[in-house]
Amino acid sequence: MNIYSKKQRWKLFLAIAAMFIVIASLWYTNKLAQNIANEEKQQVKIWAEAIQRRVQIVNFTNDLFKKIADEERKKIEIWAEANKRIATAELESELNFYLNILSSNTTIPVIAINDKNQIIAYRNIEAEKDTTSIRQRLEEMKKKYAPIEIVIWGSKKQYLYYDDSQIFTSLKDVLDKQVKNFISELVLNSSSVPVIFTDSLKQQVLAFGNVDSTLITDKNYLKRTLDEMNAQHPPIIIKLGENERHYIFYKDSQLLTRLRYYPYLLLGIITLFLFISYSLFSTARKSEQNQVWVGMSKETAHQLGTPLSSLMAWIEILSEKGVDEKTLSEMQKDLQRLETITDRFSKIGAAPKLNKENITEIIENGIAYLRPRISNKVSVEIHSNDKEIKAQVNASLFNWVMENLIKNAVDAMEGKGFISISVTDQMQFIYIDVSDTGKGIPRNKQKTIFEPGYTTKQRGWGLGLSLTKRIIENYHKGKIFVKQSAPDSGTTFRIVLNK
Repeated sequence: MNIYSKKQRWKLFLAIAAMFIVIASLWYTNKLAQNIANEEKQQVKIWAEAIQRRVQIVNFTNDLFKKIADEERKKIEIWAEANKRIATAELESELNFYLNILSSNTTIPVIAINDKNQIIAYRNIEAEKDTTSIRQRLEEMKKKYAPIEIVIWGSKKQYLYYDDSQIFTSLKDVLDKQVKNFISELVLNSSSVPVIFTDSLKQQVLAFGNVDSTLITDKNYLKRTLDEMNAQHPPIIIKLGENERHYIFYKDSQLLTRLRYYPYLLLGIITLFLFISYSLFSTARKSEQNQVWVGMSKETAHQLGTPLSSLMAWIEILSEKGVDEKTLSEMQKDLQRLETITDRFSKIGAAPKLNKENITEIIENGIAYLRPRISNKVSVEIHSNDKEIKAQVNASLFNWVMENLIKNAVDAMEGKGFISISVTDQMQFIYIDVSDTGKGIPRNKQKTIFEPGYTTKQRGWGLGLSLTKRIIENYHKGKIFVKQSAPDSGTTFRIVLNK
């Protein structure tokens, strides 16, 4: 197993571990949020039930007040009847009976007027000598209860107006305070949960808590908020009277909402941090790799320099001793080849000088050198739509690229097959396609093959295609990629150069 395969497995393992941590974090946070939501819902329900019990007490008290009011009206009616009959009483005992009825009213304020709206009598009203205040009190009584009509004789009538007794008024004040306390408690008990208390038509807000007080009067805002609350939780119904229903709308607290979105925010921050960290480490790793490339290349060029000088001297000696010229010619070619390789390594790490070169000619020269050094069962052809297709390249480095691609193609075909090189001039770009009839490259490996250390050869270092990509993309600002490949159907590499 090569180094890159091990690295890929580690990446896969770390990705699975990270995914597991993310899923576990989301699951736990959602579980926690759900538990808090259930607790909030339960608290609102318990609080609403307590409010409902208090409402029942209010309703009971309200019913009691209605009964007291009815009883007080009956008393006034009896008092009015006694007041009517006292004038016609014949017996002393009957007269005393009516007088006792009249004197028994010590709490209910009463004002009697004639048919000309003149005050003729009153009872249980303060400031008895102040006619203006009594007249004002009469007007208040007229608005509150219908009068009791007393027929004196013929068409002559009197009207009896009355008000709530002092006891009834005191109890009524207690009830009003209790209702106000109920409304205040509604808001105070919703210190964390946004809540709105509405009437039966869901249009009038009776109380609210944790809602923007500046917008609550806006009908559109109120409708949107109630719809949002209703979508989260159904409203709680509160019965304030026999047929009167009010509604409590509520939604999740801000704490719960933040808790729901917190893991996603945290994961986003962690992802951003990891991305930045990975970018920095990747940049540092590439910089380190570049230094290794440069150091290794320059050291190789330096080491080759001494034997090259020695070989040049030996060729001169062999020439003087009359060795066969053909043999010396081949040795000279190999020596020139070594000089070219030395020149290539010396240029790694430094910006190479680019010249306007004929691409087709460079490729043909490279093929001419490789043809006698590869299997005679491999056929190599070059096709071009123009004999002179020029681009800014470094001839030595570009020739190295083509040699790597051709050698890899020969290895993929196991020394038997067909290699086609196509050069196309497309105005702004030059496309060079190198196709073979080899075993092909799996789709999931078509980008991996350019990584340092990746190789399918038992004795390979996995540096050829990595170096090829570096020369094309870093030095020539072009592109190289697998254009097409399939198992047992060959591979086509494409090089794109800027003209």
